[in-house]
Amino acid sequence: MFAVVPFACLILGYLLGSIPFGLLLTRAAGTQDLRAIGSGNIGATNVLRTGRKDLAALTLLLDALKGTAAVLIARWIAETYAGGDPLPPLFAAAGAFLGHVFPVWLKFSGGKGVATFLGCLIGLAWPAGLAFALIWLSVAFLTRYSSAAALTASALTPLVLWFLDARPASFVFLVLAAILWIKHRANIARLRAGTETKIGSKG
Repeated sequence: MFAVVPFACLILGYLLGSIPFGLLLTRAAGTQDLRAIGSGNIGATNVLRTGRKDLAALTLLLDALKGTAAVLIARWIAETYAGGDPLPPLFAAAGAFLGHVFPVWLKFSGGKGVATFLGCLIGLAWPAGLAFALIWLSVAFLTRYSSAAALTASALTPLVLWFLDARPASFVFLVLAAILWIKHRANIARLRAGTETKIGSKG
């Protein structure tokens, strides 16, 4: 039974994470198809390109909450059925992030995972989630690049978790951060070329 629970939570996390809130909200509001504008992905940044700041904020919130919900549900399952095993919440976090980035419903083409990464982090270790948010805000304030802020915060997250003595989580988030960086490869190229769009700029 104990061996089954982590994998069940991985699937649960994936299903929650794969809910494309950005696409669902913009469709319900009758805006442009997210996949036909901007970067073509389903995250809050692309929702903002529709001109609907309210929908972008709601997408950001829901994309984060699905990660947090996956972890908290997995923790309850672990405490109820697996003697408090710490693995199910980690599996759920990984599943939620992968579900957002590679949703089966959208031919495995999803968002870049920043909000869901943060949501999972809050569910697992809220001080690390707070550190992520502070790093993101600091880098965004200094550079005005959302992508640079996300890349920096995600890269430092495994170190924060390590110093918080959350060693298994630090390894999981090292892998998730690597995937997040791969999903941002176009942004990295634009940052290096000096052509990345700054926060508040059009386009």
